[in-house]
Amino acid sequence: MSEPHRPAPAKLFVSIFAPEESLIDKALERLESVLGPHDLKGPLFPFDQTDYYEPEFGPHLVRRFVSFERLIEQEAIVPIKHLAWKIEKEMSREGKRRVNIDPGYILLERLVLVTFKNFSHRLYLGQGVYGEVTLIFRKGRFEALPWTYPDYASPEAQEVFMKMRARYKEELKAWRDALR
Repeated sequence: MSEPHRPAPAKLFVSIFAPEESLIDKALERLESVLGPHDLKGPLFPFDQTDYYEPEFGPHLVRRFVSFERLIEQEAIVPIKHLAWKIEKEMSREGKRRVNIDPGYILLERLVLVTFKNFSHRLYLGQGVYGEVTLIFRKGRFEALPWTYPDYASPEAQEVFMKMRARYKEELKAWRDALR
């Protein structure tokens, strides 16, 4: 029989995209003022897998994945999603966002994204936030699922996520050692 136990903390990361790198930097500064410093900042990627956001943001978007030093309790992702939304609103101009911030977290076995949008494969977490297992870790790598966004499955993104996971694995060991 299973029994309740405290889940492992998670490695917080965000995806930030915008029409220019300076807006990503500004959003990251704002996030760090609440969440603490980042520990890994991936390279700037073109955000070109979809044109869905073009009417709001314009063309030629760029994206960066960033993880944070401090591990979080998994349920803390809900208020972090609200923080991201608040920052997006603060940085908006004339009713249009200039930056998109998508928080998520990494565990040894999966990568989770959160959203305000319900869908068949998403679970309600509370306060209007839904969680989605976006990638699973199997046989030494992250694997896409049928609903995984193509850019999250790209080799470039996978390389960043593997670095985040490696750092998380070390941090998790230290966390477990501290519990002993």
